[in-house]
Amino acid sequence: MNDLAYNYVNEDDECDYEIIDGIVHGIQRYEIIGGEKVIMSPAPSLTHITIMRRLIVIFASYIDENNIQAEVFPDNTDVYFSKEDHYMPDLSIVCNPSIVSNGKKVLGAPDLIIEILSESTMKNDLGKKKDIYEKYGVREYWIVNPWIRRVTVYHLINGKFKLNGEYEISDDEEKNIIKVSIFEGMSVDLRKVFKFAFNFDQQ
Repeated sequence: MNDLAYNYVNEDDECDYEIIDGIVHGIQRYEIIGGEKVIMSPAPSLTHITIMRRLIVIFASYIDENNIQAEVFPDNTDVYFSKEDHYMPDLSIVCNPSIVSNGKKVLGAPDLIIEILSESTMKNDLGKKKDIYEKYGVREYWIVNPWIRRVTVYHLINGKFKLNGEYEISDDEEKNIIKVSIFEGMSVDLRKVFKFAFNFDQQ
């Protein structure tokens, strides 16, 4: 197996390189966080997969029905921020066509990123990755906690993430509904996100 290879072409950290050993089904997947190679979990839980699928359907349906210029990208999509940081978020929404014009990877900050917590990724999702998403201008960041069925939402305001709220299944109707800041008029009902046909083991 070959080593990871980089080829940088300018001083602005715009990258033009391919991953040689990774990012292929059946081979270890990894992210580069702060310049360090971080091996990703071999396979997410069924709860994780179900939540991600429901979110993809919700966002893709809204985008299509409202004829919005945007695309939804699931995990296994490479998102490159700099030489030191490239990730594969669980869900990325891109409204700027220029950062995906290469047809292979996202070169820059998506407008919205969603990460679904797991035991192995939680520390980075809440720490280093959150800091990088803020630094490079991700407009909205959701952290989904599948164990307690809660979504924490941050909005980028004046270059800094500000907590918009923590949303969860509740008798309080307002806590069930997340208003999506990047799409005027869109809201997500958590009861649809956390609706499961089966009772999965959440461990």
